[in-house]
Amino acid sequence: MMQGNRILLVIGGGIAAYKSLTLIRDLKRDGLRVVPVLTKAAEQFVTPLSVAALAGEDVHRDLFDLTREAEMGHIQLSRDADLVVVAPATADLMAKMAGGHADDLASTLLMATDKRVLIAPAMNVRMWNHPATQRNLATMKQDGVLTVGPDEGDMACGEYGPGRMAEPVQIVEAIRDALGGRRVAPLKLGPAVATGRLAGKHVVVTSGPTMEPIDPVRYISNHSSGAQGTAIAVALRDLGARVSFVTGPATVSPPEGVEVIRVQTADEMRAAVEAALPADAAVMAAAVADWKVANRADQKMKKGRDGMPVLEFAENPDILAWVSQLKTRRPALVVGFAAETEDVVSNATAKRRRKGCDWIVANDVSPSTGTFGGEDNTVTLISDDGAESWARMGKDEVARKLAARIAEAL
Repeated sequence: MMQGNRILLVIGGGIAAYKSLTLIRDLKRDGLRVVPVLTKAAEQFVTPLSVAALAGEDVHRDLFDLTREAEMGHIQLSRDADLVVVAPATADLMAKMAGGHADDLASTLLMATDKRVLIAPAMNVRMWNHPATQRNLATMKQDGVLTVGPDEGDMACGEYGPGRMAEPVQIVEAIRDALGGRRVAPLKLGPAVATGRLAGKHVVVTSGPTMEPIDPVRYISNHSSGAQGTAIAVALRDLGARVSFVTGPATVSPPEGVEVIRVQTADEMRAAVEAALPADAAVMAAAVADWKVANRADQKMKKGRDGMPVLEFAENPDILAWVSQLKTRRPALVVGFAAETEDVVSNATAKRRRKGCDWIVANDVSPSTGTFGGEDNTVTLISDDGAESWARMGKDEVARKLAARIAEAL
């Protein structure tokens, strides 16, 4: 699938650099060409000789290499790749990327590249949790940088927590998803070119919360930010799909390069989904309110001597069940989401049977997880094949993995 693609691998300086040797071997086994770049700090952990031997390529180390820089080597390196991978991405490298610093070969080529960048962070848990690192991470994600990991576990320093670099097999999978089985075009802010594994396919994605009015100034809603649905739309777009993105009043901005249909209520969302059909797949990631106020007021409700107002509720349309049970124009693949706070897998499995969808992505949204409004998600994919639990990862990583599965299914 990835054979012939060229990976520019930047190896940062940290104990996790030893994993880059396995990563190079695995990528070469998959038929990719790996061009390695070592930072000065990385040379304290892996030798240029071992990296060159495994990659079968010269190791690039010095920004001021007179021979290569006579031909603007750092520009050429950054442009010839199909994907730039930084593994490990240290706190220092992330800070340079976020701040636009370019004081060595690695940071300069990262500034000069016009290709997509994937980072695999690795650092001490306190460094990872530091507000500066999290700000840098948020900035890079806004700039379109992809991430894989970090994992949680024991560290070389003896501490425990998030900060371990993702295992090479996870990074290879993220690279596969980023490449999408094709050579990656330069990252653009405009609509994506319709190439890739989902080229010619139409996918409807719902996202965000719905907002059910009580009166003209009050409403019932939930804490969904729309981040996961937005990430899914982006991942599908990047694989070449035409995406109809039906979004409630989310706190994150909708992606570019997709058709955006803004709605507020569940009734409006159902109508928008119906108008967007037919489609090859539907991903129902929105957190649709189960109930709406049947006796909503036309004017603002006032406090008075009559006491508390009584709200009467009516059931909202079940958009997932409706799409799943369509007799005509049913998408070939219908994916639902189950946001649960307890008995996640059993409740989601029952929901899949009840709704009639093909897959359910179950996620734990109990307050302690920080899923609603947060950057990470822990999901279980439930299908005819059973329940497949995925490791906790960023929502963009969940999206890429799900989009790759959808591409395989279609």
